[in-house]
Amino acid sequence: MTDNLLEAAGLMVHYPIRSGMVVNRTIGHVKAVDGVDLAVPRGSTYGLVGESGCGKSTLGRALLRLEDITAGTVTFQGRDITKLRGEELRKLRRHAQMVFQDPMASLDPRQSVQSMLTEPLRVHGLAESDRAEFGKNSAKAHAAKAASMLELVGLPRSALGKYPHEFSGGQRQRIGIARAMILNPELVIADEPVSALDVSVQAQVLNLLSDLQDRFGLTYVVVAHDLAVVRHISDTIGVMYLGRMVEEAPADDLYREPLHPYTTSLLSAIPVPDPVVEDARERVLLDGDLPSPANPPSGCRFHTRCPWRRDELCATEDPPLREIAPGRRVACHWAETIAAGRIEPHAAAVVPAKDAEGAGGSATAAD
Repeated sequence: MTDNLLEAAGLMVHYPIRSGMVVNRTIGHVKAVDGVDLAVPRGSTYGLVGESGCGKSTLGRALLRLEDITAGTVTFQGRDITKLRGEELRKLRRHAQMVFQDPMASLDPRQSVQSMLTEPLRVHGLAESDRAEFGKNSAKAHAAKAASMLELVGLPRSALGKYPHEFSGGQRQRIGIARAMILNPELVIADEPVSALDVSVQAQVLNLLSDLQDRFGLTYVVVAHDLAVVRHISDTIGVMYLGRMVEEAPADDLYREPLHPYTTSLLSAIPVPDPVVEDARERVLLDGDLPSPANPPSGCRFHTRCPWRRDELCATEDPPLREIAPGRRVACHWAETIAAGRIEPHAAAVVPAKDAEGAGGSATAAD
């Protein structure tokens, strides 16, 4: 038995590009996820970060089989779930759930909170409340379970009869979390769970997720563009770029010493609240824009934007994701050399933080 609840090996999700003249003719593929390996230990939180369009949300959905997998395998609880269909796939939902990014879009506006929370119980034939109290009345048992779950996420029982439009964004996200949790899953994948919320509410929802993890021994995969959010909640962080994993490390190690140039650039874009420190520090800017996932660059996919690139190797040879320290993997030919300070970034890519917004190149963080 492995300690990993979830594993992926060589995972690919490619979307066909159809010809405008001949509908059935495929002229290319968008390589949203293109050969990702990862492992998530039981009871841990794995954070996925990267720019918009890097494939992190698609990867999260593919891990739950919400997207069709082109190639590779996903293993959950030691079982290959890649080819599950029909009833077998439905049974998987009992053990693996998802919290979606936009709580208003993911909640049915025509369903009451009670209907949304009890529907999974009905679908899976579960009534976990005390049968001595309710006898064979599963409807009452389901309602009691839904009420207790609402209280667990910080909402009153009176919310059961209300509809999504009657709640704030933070309350709607709590309802989404309650819906995911009501089946007592082992795995929860949260896709940008706080990106649509105010900062003060974000902290409340993150603390709720941590409390639920401690109480039920949950395993999380958290997709986020906010690097501060990922650091707060994650044990391990995977950094994605153009459908590939380019760095993976324990959260503290990655923030203390990033090894991939892309990660270094992302972390340098995080603003510091102290204006004196912010003005004194430097930013690493990237050249150009994110290439198309339908036509990724040859060699290292990041070399067209990398401030440390050495064209003779970077443009021709694709670096593998390799382990260079216990628990640390990086896909860069020069990772050790850069870490040792023997290769410096191009001078034009390093600018004072106070001048970064007006400089050329990309100064954005993960999103």
